[in-house]
Amino acid sequence: QYDSQVMGDTLQLSGGDAAVVRVHGKRKALAMTTDCTPRYCYANPYEGGKQAVAEAYRNLSAVGAKPLAITNCLNFGNPERPEIMAQFTGCLEGMGNACRALDFPIVSGNVSLYNESKAPKDSGVGGSAILPTPAIGGVGMLDDYSAMATIAFKAAGEAIYLIGSEPWATPHQQRGHLVQSLWLRELHGREEGEAPHVDLTLEKNSGEFVRELIAAGLVSAVHDVSDGGLAVTLAEMALASGLGAEAVGHEGYSRAEWWFGEDQGRYVVTVPDVDAFQRQIAKGTRNADTASSGVRRIGMVCGHSLVGGTLTQLAAAYESFFRDWMET
Repeated sequence: QYDSQVMGDTLQLSGGDAAVVRVHGKRKALAMTTDCTPRYCYANPYEGGKQAVAEAYRNLSAVGAKPLAITNCLNFGNPERPEIMAQFTGCLEGMGNACRALDFPIVSGNVSLYNESKAPKDSGVGGSAILPTPAIGGVGMLDDYSAMATIAFKAAGEAIYLIGSEPWATPHQQRGHLVQSLWLRELHGREEGEAPHVDLTLEKNSGEFVRELIAAGLVSAVHDVSDGGLAVTLAEMALASGLGAEAVGHEGYSRAEWWFGEDQGRYVVTVPDVDAFQRQIAKGTRNADTASSGVRRIGMVCGHSLVGGTLTQLAAAYESFFRDWMET
């Protein structure tokens, strides 16, 4: 919530999808985000480069801002090593295609190379390089900051919808992508497989649709689905609000795929007026591009309970992690 006496020019702090600051003397505001998923870039540099740009586009759209432009900081290892140069060129190709498809141009940037430790002398092997990290900084514009969306649930009883929930657009769109996911790494100790495919048509259509819903005042909270999948998205929305959620699975997915799959191009929204929301969807489905986003009702905002435990327990685990990590 925006409190002008406390926050001044800052309308939304970082920690949600994007930070938002107002433009002096106007109703306009600027939204800003930084994004990159290095493990995706390592698994598939081309898809990882696409995903870094698409994630920035998604985060700006989630607060209601029209994405305008990006800058970058391209962090890689030693480009004299063929595998590092392959990462570099693959990420650049993916970034370029995403920028063109999303009308989201790169206007500036810089490059940081040779980010790796030295190999033992005469070992005959290269050094230990950082994961390829083409960090993206994106900026967008809200014409009226009063329509800005945040990630926090607003009221018990509101319906929860998933946008971009079905793989309509191309055969390449996976269901419940678990390889290279946080679920696979944190719960099973495995880092393997392909990065999730990024369908740029779906990204653009879903982003435009979400911005239309925000501008029309039809959604009360918005959050994109990224690291950790749907379960983490809902948990973050709950922690930001103190309200819980009841949500259902999907018959076409395993429980792990549905709750923790990292499929791209998706948003969770909460809806106060379901009838008005459905009318907007019906109007949108006359446009085949908008319809390709897919919309599914998955649950309802409730009190203090959440799937897998209480909000109190979840908040305690969340707030203690960094403190405990620093003390070890």
